[in-house]
Amino acid sequence: MGEIKVKLKPHPVMPLQAFFRLLTALAALLLLAGCSRDLLEAAESGDLQAQYELGAAFASGDGVPLNLQEAIHWYRQAAEKGHIAAQLNLGLAYSRGEGVAADPVEAVRWYRKAADQGDADAQFNLAYAYSHGRGVSKDPLEAKKWLRKSEGRKEIEDPD
Repeated sequence: MGEIKVKLKPHPVMPLQAFFRLLTALAALLLLAGCSRDLLEAAESGDLQAQYELGAAFASGDGVPLNLQEAIHWYRQAAEKGHIAAQLNLGLAYSRGEGVAADPVEAVRWYRKAADQGDADAQFNLAYAYSHGRGVSKDPLEAKKWLRKSEGRKEIEDPD
């Protein structure tokens, strides 16, 4: 593979801060084009785990530019196919309003999908939702049910 040479110098009118943001974005795109190409290709071809991992990369900025909307896109691709961690992460995103508008009802929907597959964190978050009436009607019995399923955590704390 050939070497890529990039020579950039600030535009006389471009503020220095904007130039460094552009340079950082360019460097991140070059990283994505190189070290993550296989992951991107696998995700685009429908690989469930690759979609989740690419979502996680965009959510954390690990090897790619931090981009919560792109993270949500890839999490959703995996979550709709049943990936438990992607479902939990979508629930958290909707609960916190990260990369999407905060929507406690949608958060509960994704928590339930992961919880129904046995994810203890999602079960705990459902217990919290029912305990506090976030995205669902307050229901202490349902809260206790999900809390027990979450392997007996003793206190319900805010997952945010």
